[in-house]
Amino acid sequence: MYDAIVVGGGPAGLSAALLLGRSRRTVLVCDTGEARNAASHASHSFLTRDGTPPLELRRLGREQLATYPGVELTSSTVVDACAEDDHFVTIHADGRRVAARKLVLATGVRDELPAIEGLEALWGRSVFHCPYCDGWEVRDQPLAVYPNTDDPALVMQAALLIRQWSRDLILLTNGPAPLDDESRSRLALFGITLREEPIVRVEGENGTLKQIVFASGDTLSRRAIFVRPRQAPRNELAVRLGCELSDDPPFPGLIRVDASGQTTVQGVYAAGDVVTPIQQVATAVSSGAVAGAMANLAMVMAHTSP
Repeated sequence: MYDAIVVGGGPAGLSAALLLGRSRRTVLVCDTGEARNAASHASHSFLTRDGTPPLELRRLGREQLATYPGVELTSSTVVDACAEDDHFVTIHADGRRVAARKLVLATGVRDELPAIEGLEALWGRSVFHCPYCDGWEVRDQPLAVYPNTDDPALVMQAALLIRQWSRDLILLTNGPAPLDDESRSRLALFGITLREEPIVRVEGENGTLKQIVFASGDTLSRRAIFVRPRQAPRNELAVRLGCELSDDPPFPGLIRVDASGQTTVQGVYAAGDVVTPIQQVATAVSSGAVAGAMANLAMVMAHTSP
């Protein structure tokens, strides 16, 4: 039996494994190899590693974990999990059953891009979702923002946020904007142009956005577009274990945790993008470290003898 099984080998999962490994725990990290940010050319806003390619960050993390004999990494996919007596059992795609005293779910989310031709081909290169991650690289250039929502507050929030990086900004709503006269006036006050025409496709060359094509046939030249994708939290294991999910906007379905990373099921922790709408490498690493440390502390306090 392992002390802990970490499901997910991204920044949060590797960080949790690092804390547990340094606490002299036996840890199994289950990593399918799917990286949410694999399409990105670089990871940003992570102190000392700003600009490092995402897959390089993962390689470095795995390399550093190799120095801790208690940490084992596997490419096995966890398809189910359950509680048994005072421990948990994970069921893997190859039929294996593995036991551990604690679980850390760092399963992340899936981005679901709007059904607009060309977006996926430019995803992570000039179609972005996080201005904190990629805004600096396209600062002061012609930008567009597509909030991909009918919530007027989120539409305004997205437009005003992206304006922080460029004053040459077009707000796209791909149809009638859900905005009242006051909001439209505020956009005009900040110099943000509103385009409500349906979008047919985006066109680019060598990963660089060139123009947006509307149903009317009009085109709009832009350097990058910030899109708010819909998200599908990878919460299936949490649901099977009985963990409570959040229904809070803008991303319902995230796993609910307390300040220690503990879910509503004792002994099951969660970290990374699957627990918070603040989704960056730095915050994922932080939450993974907290979950790993608190899982270790819980095991320490559960001992009844030295």
